[in-house]
Amino acid sequence: MSKKDYDVIVIGAGPTGIFTALELIKQKSGLDILILEKGTDLKRRVCPMKENPGTNCVNCPSCAIVSGWGGAGAYSDGKLSLSPDIGGNLENYIGRQALIENISYADEIYLEFGAPDRIFGVTDDKKNEFRKKAVKAELKFIPASLRHLGTGYSQVVLQNMQDYLVENGVEIRFGVNVKKLLIESDQIKAVETAAGEKITADYVMAAAGRENAEWLTKEAQNLTIETAINPVDIGVRVECPAAVTEYMTDNLYESKLIYHTPTFDDKVRTFCMSPYGEVVSENNQGLVTVNGHSHSDFKTHNTNFALLVSKTFTEPFHEPITYGKDIAKLANLLAGGVLVQRLGDLLAGRRTTKARLERSVTEPTLKGATPGDLSLVLPHRHLTGIIEMLKALDKITPGIYGRDTLLYGVEVKFYSSRLAVKDNLETKIENLFMGGDGAGITRGLMQASVSGLVIARSIMEKIN
Repeated sequence: MSKKDYDVIVIGAGPTGIFTALELIKQKSGLDILILEKGTDLKRRVCPMKENPGTNCVNCPSCAIVSGWGGAGAYSDGKLSLSPDIGGNLENYIGRQALIENISYADEIYLEFGAPDRIFGVTDDKKNEFRKKAVKAELKFIPASLRHLGTGYSQVVLQNMQDYLVENGVEIRFGVNVKKLLIESDQIKAVETAAGEKITADYVMAAAGRENAEWLTKEAQNLTIETAINPVDIGVRVECPAAVTEYMTDNLYESKLIYHTPTFDDKVRTFCMSPYGEVVSENNQGLVTVNGHSHSDFKTHNTNFALLVSKTFTEPFHEPITYGKDIAKLANLLAGGVLVQRLGDLLAGRRTTKARLERSVTEPTLKGATPGDLSLVLPHRHLTGIIEMLKALDKITPGIYGRDTLLYGVEVKFYSSRLAVKDNLETKIENLFMGGDGAGITRGLMQASVSGLVIARSIMEKIN
């Protein structure tokens, strides 16, 4: 029979939840810790579309790509940004120097659990050379170094972490969906699952991830925890022959490029560069969106990356997640999943057909994508920004604005509303902590991991 009472409950087994538990153990706390995860463990995180290429999404109760041990990052290509300028807003809570120190500390933990000792970055010579090219193209260049795990190594590291936690007495329950946070006298007392089970704890940490950001925001509103609207990022996954982007990927790998478009002055940015990788689909609670991976064990002939248009809404609108979901729904309605279009067809005002796609120099790596017309899905403002960004990129990577460049839609980053927390990431509800991407505080693996460290130390300070 399952226990009903713990010292600490961790909601979500993504990097924030994992690093909270790891740090609590490292502090030799002796605490009784329970991790609740709606998905499955790594061995059971198998996507039917990956097992049977060319098939459509079957709407699993919990998407294996974005839910389960390791969170959405388990099947990403494992880029750990070592720069405090990339991956979230933690600097606003703990300060820049503390963030730099904690990134280094978290990086050592990844190494301890099997991360490969390889760092990609930009040399000073290449940094200056590329900055000059970027400036001439009116692009803002943010250089960064990163540790690249690759999808294969990501899963090895995450499995090692799970084994370590279990060996040290942490209980992990999979397939458990938390539905409610139970409060008494402005203090967290318990959580209630979808099955109606109530589990009590002295401390609760909620790191629901992007997929459950909407749930976490609603719970925060029920508890009268203030929220601030974060931008919503909507765009496409770009795919082209790796030879086209070699100058950029070989020298920069994952550094960011930001462009403010001439027509609408909107911010468009590159995201998640996947050299020699593949385009993949993800199921976000029934919505099929697109992403990209680079693997440690095999390479394709293509490179893919996201182009995302950032929009911050103002009063009276409070539902950026709903806005992003509705655009994704339209793509799903027209394509039955992910839609793909050649850039040349988009510019010519015609849909891509199967025959036109087969003539493309770029062979699509996502075989289940449906040829179609992105102009029927994306708002004119977003589509204009993406086209203008591709023109600017073509000045530093000639060929990216070619007619056979493929655009997959849509890619949406469902950032939660930013929840009001103290500098130690505790909410106004005593002993209730929130962190990671789902709380709107971080936007990447490394800062999500660091937020777990911050929460664990905050809990220990309160106990001591």
